[in-house]
Amino acid sequence: MTAVLAIVPLALLALGTPVFLVFLAAVALTLVFVLPIPPLALHQVMFGGLDNYALLAIPFFVFAGELMGASGIASRLIAWVLALVGRMPGSLGVATVGASTAMGAISGSSVAAVGALGKTLYPRLVEGGYGRERAAGLIASSGAVDIVIPPSIAMILYGLAAEQSIPRLFMAGILPGLLIASMISVFIILMATVKGIPVVGRFDVRKALAATKDAVAALFMPVFVLGGIYNGWFSPTEAGGFACLYAMIVARFVYRSMSWGDIVEAAGNAAMLSARIMVIVAAAGIATWLLTTQGVPQAIVTWIEALEMSPVMFLLVINMVLLGIGCLLDPTTAILVLAPLLVPIAVSLGVDPVHFGIVMTVNLAIGMFTPPFGLNIFVAQSVTGLPAHAIYRGIVPFLAVLVAALLIITYVPALSLALAPAI
Repeated sequence: MTAVLAIVPLALLALGTPVFLVFLAAVALTLVFVLPIPPLALHQVMFGGLDNYALLAIPFFVFAGELMGASGIASRLIAWVLALVGRMPGSLGVATVGASTAMGAISGSSVAAVGALGKTLYPRLVEGGYGRERAAGLIASSGAVDIVIPPSIAMILYGLAAEQSIPRLFMAGILPGLLIASMISVFIILMATVKGIPVVGRFDVRKALAATKDAVAALFMPVFVLGGIYNGWFSPTEAGGFACLYAMIVARFVYRSMSWGDIVEAAGNAAMLSARIMVIVAAAGIATWLLTTQGVPQAIVTWIEALEMSPVMFLLVINMVLLGIGCLLDPTTAILVLAPLLVPIAVSLGVDPVHFGIVMTVNLAIGMFTPPFGLNIFVAQSVTGLPAHAIYRGIVPFLAVLVAALLIITYVPALSLALAPAI
C-alpha cells in the first residue's frame, strides 16, 4: 500500500496529471490490488465527503469575489489606498500591498488579486522606478496576504479537515495577515529610500475623502460579513450567501457596473472555479479516508512521539516541509491531505490547532509565489509578459520577508490567538 500511495502519485504528478486524478488513481489501485475493500466504497466516500453544510460557503464566497472583481472593485480599492498613502517613499508599492490586503478581505483569492493588481499597477510600478523584475515580484508576493486575511477559503477547508471553528480561524488570521502586509510595506519603504525610487503622488484630504466615498460600499462588505459571523447573526455558510447578495446589490445598483447578463456570466465563472475546488475536495477526501482507516495518522503520531521532539523543533520541521510542499501543490490540496495527518501530532505536542492552522496557511500562502510551481508566478507571468526566471529574481527579497514573518507567527502564538483565544 505504501508503494502504491507513494510511487503512483509522484509518477502521475511528474507526467502533469490533474491533482484530483492523481488521488483517484492511487486510491483505486490500492482498493483493487492491495486492500480487501470493495471498490464500491470509492464513490460512496467521494460523494459522502461533499455532503457537508459548511462546504456551501466555498461557492458562495467564490461567487461574491467574482462579482466584486468583475464590477470594478479593484480599481476603486487601488485608488482608495493610493489616496491614503500620500507622499511617502515607496507609496506606490505600499499601495499595491494595501490594495491586495483589501481585496483579500473581499474575495479571499490570491490568484484573483495578482491578476487584478498586475493589470492595473504593473505598468505604473515599472514607470515609477521599481523595475520590471521587482514590480512583478511585488505583485506576485503581495497576493500571499489574501489567503491569510479572512474570509479565507483555505481556512474554511482547514476548519473542515481539522474539525476546528471556522469563525475562530477567521479571527486568528487577522493579526498575522496585517503583520505580513506591514512587514512587506516596511521593506518597500526601506528599499525605496535606499534605491532612490521617486515618490509619486501626494496626500490630499479632498481626494482621500472622495476615494473613500467611492470605495465605501466595497470596504463595508468584510465588515458586514465578519461582523455578522462574530455577532452570531449567521454562520460562515450563511455569511457566504449574504456576501453574494450584498455583492450583487453593490455591482448592479450602487456602482451600476454590471448588467444582469454580466451577473449570470460571473455566476458561470464562479461555478467553474467552485467545481474545480470541489472535485479536489472529493478526491482528497478519499485519500484521507484511506490513510485514516489504515491507521497512518496514528502511526505518524507514534513515530513523532518516539523522536521526543519539542514543540519548537516540531514546528521548525513542519515549516520546512510545508514550504517545500507549497511549491508543488495548491493550498486546497495540501490542506485537505495534510491537515488530518498533522493536526493530531501538533495537538499531542501542546500546539493549539487554530494556531497551527494559521501556521499551515501562511506556509502554503508563501508557496503560492515560490519557484518552481507557485501559481501566483504563472499568473504574474501571463499579466506582465516576463519570463519565469526574471520573476524568480524579483521574488527573492519578498520571499525572505515572508519567511521572517512566518517565523514570528510560528513562535509567537499570541499573535494568532489574541483575537481567538483558546477555548
